[in-house]
Amino acid sequence: MPPSEVAAPETVRGLQERAARALPAREAVDVAGWVLRDAPGCAWWVGTAQPHGDTDGPGELARRLAEAEKFYAARGTAAGFQISPGACPQALDGVLAQRGYRRHGSLSLQAAPTDRVVSAGSAAPLRVHVDDRPSRAWFDTWLAVQGPTADQRAERELLDRVPGPSAYACAVLGDDVVAVGRAVADTGWAGVFGMSALPRARGLGAGRAVLAALADWARTQAAERMYLQVLRDNTPALRLYERSGFSEVCHYHYRRAD
Repeated sequence: MPPSEVAAPETVRGLQERAARALPAREAVDVAGWVLRDAPGCAWWVGTAQPHGDTDGPGELARRLAEAEKFYAARGTAAGFQISPGACPQALDGVLAQRGYRRHGSLSLQAAPTDRVVSAGSAAPLRVHVDDRPSRAWFDTWLAVQGPTADQRAERELLDRVPGPSAYACAVLGDDVVAVGRAVADTGWAGVFGMSALPRARGLGAGRAVLAALADWARTQAAERMYLQVLRDNTPALRLYERSGFSEVCHYHYRRAD
């Protein structure tokens, strides 16, 4: 993907909106281009607003913010906003900071050619199988990595809401699933989510094997490019994705009310 395309606001916006469809909130309301999302029980970022599109001056921005805050107040949850460069109003981040919204997370939105991800995993020794639904073993492995705070019911319901074609990859060591990931195909792209590996999978190329299997599936869905989101301080994950052919499209963060 050429650098000019990587930096294009429409590319950033398109990828973030695909990611929102792959992580569907229980409720999503479109208010003049701002999608207000509520996802009780899921990871907090699934329920943040995507304030995409510009606004006509500070008055319009203030009105949009008031509508968003009313939406979240009615549901008894803290308002939150995804702040992606070029995808949301330029003044929004500063306005939210002035209103006391705290900055959360520093994330990297990354992309790679699908064929490159396939070839990067060719040397991984683990067996990987791909299903179109999450098996019990897939979900249990993902849950073991997430920890006991994950709301199993809410997370299962989220997966049931995903509208696009999906793939669930399991890397197997002996008889046990030791690493998992999932992908969702959407208009020429495949998003990667839920990458998780048990400690005994370290050093075995499990992450690359899972990514390569998902990329192989993505080719069957005519998805020539892949994307993912990762915390910028997650050094092991960043190294894995770089070795698999991913590079940064942009970095972004969130703002949340206390």
